[in-house]
Amino acid sequence: MNNENQKHHLKWKGFHAAAAAGLLACGMHASASVTSPAIGQLLWSEEFNGPSLDTSRWTATDGNGCQINLCGYGNAELEYYSPNNVSIADVPFEPGTRALAIRAQHQTVGSNVFTSGKIDSHGKVQVQYGMIEIRMSTPNVATGLWPAGWMLGTSPQTWPRNGEIDIMEMGHKASARAAAGSPSANNFVGSNVITWQQAACVPGNESCAASTAWQTKNWYVPATSLANRFVTYRLYWTESGMRFTTIDNGVEHDMYDAPLPVNSTALQAPFYLLLNLAVGGNFTDAATPGQVTAPLPGTMYVDYVRVYQLDGKGAVKLGNQTVPEVAGKFGVFTDTTAVNNKLVAGTSSDIFLWNSASSGAGNTPPYEGANVIAWNYTAPGQWFGGGVQARQAHDLTNYRNGTMKFRIKIPANVSFNIGVGDTYTNQNWVNFPANTTQYGLVRNGDWAQVSIPVSTLIGPKVALQSLLDVFMISSDANNLPASAFQFAIDDIVWDSGTTSTPPPSGPTSATQTSATTLQFTTTTGSWADVHYTVNDGTQQNVRMRLDGTTNTYSAGGLKIGDVVRYSFTYWDTARNYAVDTALQTYTMQ
Repeated sequence: MNNENQKHHLKWKGFHAAAAAGLLACGMHASASVTSPAIGQLLWSEEFNGPSLDTSRWTATDGNGCQINLCGYGNAELEYYSPNNVSIADVPFEPGTRALAIRAQHQTVGSNVFTSGKIDSHGKVQVQYGMIEIRMSTPNVATGLWPAGWMLGTSPQTWPRNGEIDIMEMGHKASARAAAGSPSANNFVGSNVITWQQAACVPGNESCAASTAWQTKNWYVPATSLANRFVTYRLYWTESGMRFTTIDNGVEHDMYDAPLPVNSTALQAPFYLLLNLAVGGNFTDAATPGQVTAPLPGTMYVDYVRVYQLDGKGAVKLGNQTVPEVAGKFGVFTDTTAVNNKLVAGTSSDIFLWNSASSGAGNTPPYEGANVIAWNYTAPGQWFGGGVQARQAHDLTNYRNGTMKFRIKIPANVSFNIGVGDTYTNQNWVNFPANTTQYGLVRNGDWAQVSIPVSTLIGPKVALQSLLDVFMISSDANNLPASAFQFAIDDIVWDSGTTSTPPPSGPTSATQTSATTLQFTTTTGSWADVHYTVNDGTQQNVRMRLDGTTNTYSAGGLKIGDVVRYSFTYWDTARNYAVDTALQTYTMQ
């Protein structure tokens, strides 16, 4: 994964309207399953025993946030994250143990005087429910180090709508530790859950982030410093409740006084994992490099991360769950244009008008079909804008060398911008000055077509593989309209400029047909074999049953959480030779 494609967020640590949002844990009842958990089979684990970081599971961050227009990652952090600060190493204080080692040190990179490490499993490993367990040690955090083991939702919505689950974090401000009796930073570890809540939308908290760590116990205070010794952190997670604990010397301690109710659909979706050691930032008392007192270098070790079934629930999904749109034509808003796939307003997309004080519904007839985006601008001197947002992220990497085309009817004297945005908060805009011809736009009072190269449209940062705002229009802030007007948009289509060559007839799917059965299917018209393993066990090689042109084979005796890896060998009748397919993975649900 490229750095520009990593998901980052503003981890807002100021005012939180948690009480108004109904997020306080105290006195609330949650499902008994998290308080009397039945821990089932191991679904997935990362033992960090190999020679180096497994890049099929993890991506190491390279940057200080500025590369995604979020310097300091929204938290005013002081470090530069370098893959060189991430390794698999022997643990010096526990002979025989190898672990992930994340090292923070004095090292100047550009404007940063500290480097450290951060890894995430975004697009590679996603977890939904179960018991997540992290065995971790932290360095002497003193003032300025901020180790964390946490999770972010894979939802295409931006933070905090995607949800954040902090399984553990240390290095809190002294003011945050005061409610616990002001223990040292090395004798205090906390957990947290952050979601979007309407009641948290107050001045000063424009992100509407609501935190469960606001005015409630969410910590563990050990008698012995946590520095340079292993403890185990657990999250028990179901669709209705969450419970955070710390296991220290064999004794399990609850972080919160009571389990948290799951009060947001964001917490019922898959999440990916993050492990990092930040230096400074607004979570700590080190706003400047000179305020960092933690001895450096300092190393955080993670012995393992494990995911278990909890009361029969829990799933781990491997790989990127977003399938690229095939090359050809992808319709954003169109009725009659022939496309490979398209969004449908109200079903798979939403149309937003951002400033109802300046604009409302217009009456311009459609360019094609029966639908049109027609608006009436009525407030000279005010801004306008709106767009089409997909309800799920779309991977449009096959369109990188193509164009986005759309029809627009707008007066010649109006300057405007066209833009797109990804799920990582990156946006890019293309300006259309008044009274000019740009990207094919000829304004003569009638409908005109615009064709913008995708490379220009996305700019240097927008991630095509995770596109959410697939079309946006806004006024030009430097040239706001001086008079009222109507404008309309229609027939918005992404065009790759090429059509994809369909793959040879062959494997098409692995479909779960019951809680215990996975059916393999090909459409070869001739013989086909399936090769598969369950949880990396002995490989099974089976000749599939051919009925007409379709081969099928059902693997039974499976259970939730089983990881099935499979490939096919089939006879390609068109080319007259046998084909071996790539290995794929399916996790039983």
